[in-house]
Amino acid sequence: MSKSITERRKQRIDGVLACRQKDLTLVMDNIWDPHNVSAILRSCDAFGVPRVHLYYTHSPWPDLAKKSSASAKKWVERVRHQDGPGMIQGLRDQGCQILRTGFSQTARPVMDFDFTKPTAVILSNEHQGTAPELAEVVPDEIYIPMQGMVQSFNVSVAAAIILYQAFVQRNAAGMYDTPGFSEEELERLRREWYER
Repeated sequence: MSKSITERRKQRIDGVLACRQKDLTLVMDNIWDPHNVSAILRSCDAFGVPRVHLYYTHSPWPDLAKKSSASAKKWVERVRHQDGPGMIQGLRDQGCQILRTGFSQTARPVMDFDFTKPTAVILSNEHQGTAPELAEVVPDEIYIPMQGMVQSFNVSVAAAIILYQAFVQRNAAGMYDTPGFSEEELERLRREWYER
């Protein structure tokens, strides 16, 4: 009985890893509410984002350990940064287009962007917007069109909508049918995940 459960778990892990989108990521820019961070991680797991970048310079590091919704942190790698421009340059060196959420006059709707390209989206702080040092080096702004009186979505809801848009485009392009990781990378990840 336990062997069949183990095999099922391995098959589930193998299937999930095969759909992970190595070149799609989010940057959490001083997102202070742990509930929002946990919800964002759940969306990342759901839409195949294997890694997020955490840029925390003035907001406290969110405590995820005590949150019931924090289980996704087990499956989404988190990389901490304190050098914002260095983080952005590193993502650009990986070939990523970098987008940030916002509402300036030059912001464009989420549907205008090609998410089949390697992409990193900066989710701005709930109250203060994008950190100035990131805004200086990331001109491309993205927003979600809304038809109501409220001017913005909760940051975790915005993350889910953006990732769903990316999923729709990538799924139509067949990108979830072909592993984003090399076979060597997949084998390493399988070994790590089997132990979790």
